[in-house]
Amino acid sequence: MAIKYICRHCQTVLGVIDSSMVSEFQLGFHSLTPSERQDIITYDLSGEVVVRVTCDYCTEAISTHPELSLLSSPLQ
Repeated sequence: MAIKYICRHCQTVLGVIDSSMVSEFQLGFHSLTPSERQDIITYDLSGEVVVRVTCDYCTEAISTHPELSLLSSPLQ
């Protein structure tokens, strides 16, 4: 099973990690609160872990234009 990192705004796949090689502790998941965990970590239809983060492009777009944070995608 893999862990996919995907931008929560533009849906770009940022990376994939073979989960058999790392633990949740190594990934820092242990430091998330239950609500952060629920917001950030999900599972896709095939059972893979999906970690929703914000890519550098979307981070820059939102910091330059804060009103974009109200949209589901800064690219809209």
